[in-house]
Amino acid sequence: MGPHKRLVVDVWVSVPAEGGHTLMLRVGLTGGIASGKTVVTTRLRERGVTVIDADALAHEVVGPGTLGLAEVVAEFGESVLQGDGRLDRARLAALVFGNDAARAKLEGIVHPLVAEGERRLEEEARTRGERIVVHDIPLLIETGQQDFFDVLLVVDAPAELRARRLVESRGFTQAQAWERIDAQATDEQRREAADVVFDGSGSVEFLRQQVDDWLDHAV
Repeated sequence: MGPHKRLVVDVWVSVPAEGGHTLMLRVGLTGGIASGKTVVTTRLRERGVTVIDADALAHEVVGPGTLGLAEVVAEFGESVLQGDGRLDRARLAALVFGNDAARAKLEGIVHPLVAEGERRLEEEARTRGERIVVHDIPLLIETGQQDFFDVLLVVDAPAELRARRLVESRGFTQAQAWERIDAQATDEQRREAADVVFDGSGSVEFLRQQVDDWLDHAV
């Protein structure tokens, strides 16, 4: 891997908060599947940083009794529901995977609701006077959000290594692993968009240390 991009120091922005102004750095975080992004978010939280998890919000907005779930059912039918009325995520995934039109319809329902949740959580962090908030967005590049943040962090690991991790740690077949990897942005696309690249090809401790080094510099 070539030289990593480094954080530009002058990226702090003055943003309004209740009772005055606070300085808060808005950070985007992404990485390919099995790149080590969970290690990064875990370490950030251990260091007291607010991490807004887009995947968690995507589950929340289609939970039982939500408007999001009602809209999904209206679009895709009651076959996407389990017997207890909860969303059958595996069934829905099977319907939309490889079907661009169906995926676009699903994203049109879920993405605005997720964005609303992200804004709410960010505003809460801002009101608390936090200096950094990190948005963990697996498909950040794919959804064109790379310019929405003051700093973009990318966790990078070779695709061959990520495929091996999926097979060895998550029970994927080789075909399933590569299908998931190929459905995402390329490593080159993510690196090109990044302000900071974390090397996720080594040990957990090596990756955690990179997070600490960046955070110590950023704060």
